[in-house]
Amino acid sequence: MKRIVVLVSGEGSNLQALIDACQQGRIYATLSAVFSNKASAFGLERAQSAGIPAHALDVKSFADRAAFDVALADAIEAYNPDLVVLAGYMRILSAEFVQRFAGRMLNIHPSLLPKYPGLHTHRQAIENQDEVHGTSVHFVTEQLDGGPVILQAKVPVFRDDSEDELVERVQTQEHSIYPLVVSWFVDGRLALKEGVAYLDGNPLPEQGYAAD
Repeated sequence: MKRIVVLVSGEGSNLQALIDACQQGRIYATLSAVFSNKASAFGLERAQSAGIPAHALDVKSFADRAAFDVALADAIEAYNPDLVVLAGYMRILSAEFVQRFAGRMLNIHPSLLPKYPGLHTHRQAIENQDEVHGTSVHFVTEQLDGGPVILQAKVPVFRDDSEDELVERVQTQEHSIYPLVVSWFVDGRLALKEGVAYLDGNPLPEQGYAAD
């Protein structure tokens, strides 16, 4: 059975979706460990409740970003993961870290990439009066939120939406598509080759897989 390590920084709602999917057999894999850069992250409690080893690394305990990333990567490697999943992990990863897990690291980002990389995506969608917003699952590369998109989900943006309402609408979709993409990888259907995402041996378009 494939092994997955998850990185979180906050509530861990996408982590919970992955836990549920593994328990229900929708992902045929083991969640081997959860790591966070914040000891207070509720995602660590979710992991512990599910019997998953949970670890927090304090950034302040390391000389610099590079030292932290090396320590984190070494700790992850100890679990010999087939896949590393970023689930609301809010630190920018160094190029060296990304290279160690190249082709086996996924992220979910709350926008329809390449639109709105970085932070405050929901706020930008509202302020720009977008009619459609969404979320993207992509392979992690050295470019921030710039790796090949695998799957996106769209949601409407209503004129009177608050940021919290839009967040909730997007997260509902995240909890559906992230376990699906993870299952594709675990089942050997998904791969990164020369900077392109492939599903079932076919290259995916810029916006990822879509079934019209």
